[in-house]
Amino acid sequence: MSYRINRNCQNPGHEEKYMAKKIRTVFYCTSCGHESAKWLGQCPACREWNTMVEAPAPAAKTAGASVGAMSMSHPGARRKPVPLSDVEETGEERFSTGFAELDRVLGGGVVAGSMILLGGDPGIGKSTILLQAAGNMAAAGLDILYISGEESLRQIKMRGRRIGEISDRLRFLCETDLDAIAQILQEEKPKLAIIDSIQTMYCAQVQASPGSIAQIREATGILLRIAKESGITFFLVGHVTKEGSVAGPRVLEHMVDAVLYFEGDRYASYRILRSVKNRFGSTNEIGIFEMRGDGLAEVPNPSEFLLSGRPLNTGGSVVTCSMEGTRPLLLEVQALVCRTGYGYPKRQSTGTDFNRVSLLMAVIEKRLGIPMSQFDAYINLAGGIRQTEPALDLGIVLAILSSFKNTPVDDRMVVFGEVGLSGEVRAVSQVQMRVQEASKMGFTSCVLPRSSMRRLEAPEGMKLIPVGTLAELGNLL
Repeated sequence: MSYRINRNCQNPGHEEKYMAKKIRTVFYCTSCGHESAKWLGQCPACREWNTMVEAPAPAAKTAGASVGAMSMSHPGARRKPVPLSDVEETGEERFSTGFAELDRVLGGGVVAGSMILLGGDPGIGKSTILLQAAGNMAAAGLDILYISGEESLRQIKMRGRRIGEISDRLRFLCETDLDAIAQILQEEKPKLAIIDSIQTMYCAQVQASPGSIAQIREATGILLRIAKESGITFFLVGHVTKEGSVAGPRVLEHMVDAVLYFEGDRYASYRILRSVKNRFGSTNEIGIFEMRGDGLAEVPNPSEFLLSGRPLNTGGSVVTCSMEGTRPLLLEVQALVCRTGYGYPKRQSTGTDFNRVSLLMAVIEKRLGIPMSQFDAYINLAGGIRQTEPALDLGIVLAILSSFKNTPVDDRMVVFGEVGLSGEVRAVSQVQMRVQEASKMGFTSCVLPRSSMRRLEAPEGMKLIPVGTLAELGNLL
């Protein structure tokens, strides 16, 4: 941004006043946060195209200085480097949110002093689940502060009336000025603070509008320092873009300790909480909730929930088993194969990787001699869940063959295994847990890779059917 100055101006004071309005700007990469003095078509750091946007340059006063007067550490105190052997090893202090599913995704509970970012589509239930979790923790005796920059206290009270009684230990504040928020956090010293949302926070030292890259980065830096110095745990609500990622610079996800995504169809009752980053736990866990009139409720048995309404004695329907961290999930794979009316067959995949489905259909045509290039194929994972685990391969192949031959698969059979390009069925991990989950849900037979039979104990009433190639799988029909 530049300003043209009239050198012939007769009023020198006017020139100085005009110069004071000039604001220096830089260009940020929305993918990785890289800074550049000029616009570039490709980011030199992450190699992404068309990700550079212009924003005001940060002031000389850094995030640490902006809250220096409100810092909870002693001014002038310096930390000295120490060897790792002198560091005292203590376990993380965790406390429960009152939701077993949320605690599972976080790795066993909330770690004190951590910062957690929660993203999701509008209306999916981000504020609802945090308000319910805050109510549970306040009822357990913890001091919670809910800071809203989007809703008024009256709107929050209307939502709170739906979810039930809320303890007085949960207090609310409608504020967007970070300096005022930092002062209140120092005075109140809550155990946990919820920021709804980070895109609405505003720092007066940054000459940019709320929601801009500079404001988001500065606000997160200020809150991160408060969290590490005072031990306050933060939940940040983040808006998402049309691609589904958290709005703002990518560096935002690197700064926080955990990144959670709330997924699901806003018009359906189910919600899936997924972890994509967690410094204190696994990133493979998911939590499943059901949206009701009085808020969100946990689903203790996801397999039963995902298989509800499954058609019986119908071709193209197969039950498979996928692993999410330490949790086995039984899913229904649906396939519809019909002869194409065009020169190029149509392929459509919902809930799983489209390219993987195309690859499996090519393997079927090559190894089993079925002309899949003459048929349209539609694959769907029922329940709206998304999975890309290779163990789904065998279930997808059997569903395609069942629909092609119009022959139903045994309703009490579960199938899992990875399929290679040569048509071989390869081993998968955690076979014992998958088989036990199928037995617990009432299934009586299990088709699995032959190489996974070693050291496998079949539960009572469960028949194991090992297969090594797709030709053996076709004989089951």
